[in-house]
Amino acid sequence: MSGFLRAFSITGVIVVTAGAAQAQPRPGWTPVVDGLVMYQGAADLSGGGEVSATRSFLRAGALYRAENGASAGVLVSYGQVDYDFSGGVAARPWGDIRDIRVSAPLRFPVGERASLFLSPQVRWNYEAGASASDGRTWGVFAGLAWQVNDRLRIGPAFGAFSELGDSDTQVFPALLVDWQIDDRWSLSTGTGLGATQGPGLSLSYALSDEIKLSLGVRSESVRFRLDGTGPAPGGMGEETSIPVVLSLEYAPNPGTRLTVFAGAELDGQLVLENAAGAEISRQSYGAAPVAGFAFRIRF
Repeated sequence: MSGFLRAFSITGVIVVTAGAAQAQPRPGWTPVVDGLVMYQGAADLSGGGEVSATRSFLRAGALYRAENGASAGVLVSYGQVDYDFSGGVAARPWGDIRDIRVSAPLRFPVGERASLFLSPQVRWNYEAGASASDGRTWGVFAGLAWQVNDRLRIGPAFGAFSELGDSDTQVFPALLVDWQIDDRWSLSTGTGLGATQGPGLSLSYALSDEIKLSLGVRSESVRFRLDGTGPAPGGMGEETSIPVVLSLEYAPNPGTRLTVFAGAELDGQLVLENAAGAEISRQSYGAAPVAGFAFRIRF
């Protein structure tokens, strides 16, 4: 399951797969910066105690767009999840988690109405105090999308990623959809809020040319290497959840997007594995309130 829910598997491509109804970026180099800060409120753990978290993410890079519509770029990001466990030391499976990644999104026109997307990525997910190299994984996300008409872009995609604690490569299917239903309603996959991780679906309504209201549902999962202390020295941790959020986006110009959002994380799971990959604990948590702010700036 964790392969299908590969965190950030699509975000490396979304900057170069703008919506079908949006104006295309100008040819040449375009610097891009985006980020996210999200607070997850306290939720009861099935094993006792509570968990809350603060998530932050910052990504920067540059994208080059050619006259024929092809584009390529490099994006580098740093993220962190600061966990807060209550209920004593025994209830704390891990500490703060670091997330570093490098991606090289590519886009090529195929004929007059199709585009091929390719995004090789390298990631380091590890607990503070562990070696970054022990949390390294890599993979690629690729897809082919057809411009069916001025309002609809759709096509198949897949991801192939290595997995911490597993020698097999995880391969999963996906679907790229960008549908401008009418002048106000739209439906899309893969974009999410800023740098929100995981595949998802977002239904949006344009209140005006600058303001948009969206309801998003996503599946999220992230695995990370643990340090040499705690209940599973050198082991792995994993968190999965299904966030449902309502967001309000303000785009004063084509290069700037500011978003505030609130909602809940549902079906949360915290899994702890030892260094050999054997599961030693699994805790669920109830619905956790979430709220945050995201931004994207294209210069």
